[in-house]
Amino acid sequence: MQVKTFAALGVGVIGGGWVARALAHGLDVVAWDPAPGAEQQLRANVANAWPALERVGLAKGASQERLRFVATIEECVADADFVQESAPEREDLKLTLHERVSKAAKPEAIIASSTSGLLPTDFYASAKDASRCIVGHPFNPVYLLPLVEVLGGEKTSEETLQAASAFYESIGMRPLRVRKEVPGFIADRLLEALWREALHLVNEGVATTGEIDDAIRFGAGIRWSFMGTFLTYTLAGGDAGMRHFMQQFGPALELPWTKLVAPKLTDELIDRVVEGTTDQQGEHSIKQLERYRDDCITSVMTAIAEAKSRHGIVN
Repeated sequence: MQVKTFAALGVGVIGGGWVARALAHGLDVVAWDPAPGAEQQLRANVANAWPALERVGLAKGASQERLRFVATIEECVADADFVQESAPEREDLKLTLHERVSKAAKPEAIIASSTSGLLPTDFYASAKDASRCIVGHPFNPVYLLPLVEVLGGEKTSEETLQAASAFYESIGMRPLRVRKEVPGFIADRLLEALWREALHLVNEGVATTGEIDDAIRFGAGIRWSFMGTFLTYTLAGGDAGMRHFMQQFGPALELPWTKLVAPKLTDELIDRVVEGTTDQQGEHSIKQLERYRDDCITSVMTAIAEAKSRHGIVN
């Protein structure tokens, strides 16, 4: 399929990231969000992201001027070739929203949701022609990070999944097909486990939020940016690889090192987390930290791409 017009429903952090990515790849974008001041905030967020997108490289015709903000859902999706919904994580809201969207959109348009864990079979239940409806779950910042988890519901066609994946690839993304409908999909389930353990460490006074972040960004986080968990552990097994690693470190899985059940979010725990992250933020505004993050991401991505080229690694 050829996508010329991209519709964005909901333009908060995730929806705004989709808008910035689509604009950077030379698409016309129509956006809708019922929140007061949504258009002004969206345009400010896109402008804040644009320097990073310029460093990565803009497509021919890319322009912030190709963004149009409209007043209704129906107007937003009427001429769109691809619709990306990024509404709040409420199944009842998405159910009602997609009933309207699917009636107003062109019959050949693909409809996607950015949901981070709800199941498409459930919230597309009232959609007209659910065979064209998918989940396309991205990661923040959407305009830079390439991963998008793609999955369908019980009625989604294979043709739709392939076409959606091809579109995401065309705007510089790395589609990851999720084989089964499972709450939280793949990446968020992994992140949730880490988040729960981090909250336990803060709650029990083992470490501050800054110390926990240091444990990640100066250690495993650097490896994760280019190799992931399984290949990293394969190398940790030496020449014998993963089998030796599993034999040597497998017994540790029976030790009580982690707590997968989340701690109770007491006011005291919330205060500790907020105080810790406030100290980490210092005098920098969120917009300043977003630009710092974007600079780091583009630098890491460039460095990894150059290293892959030198070593003949394509994946």
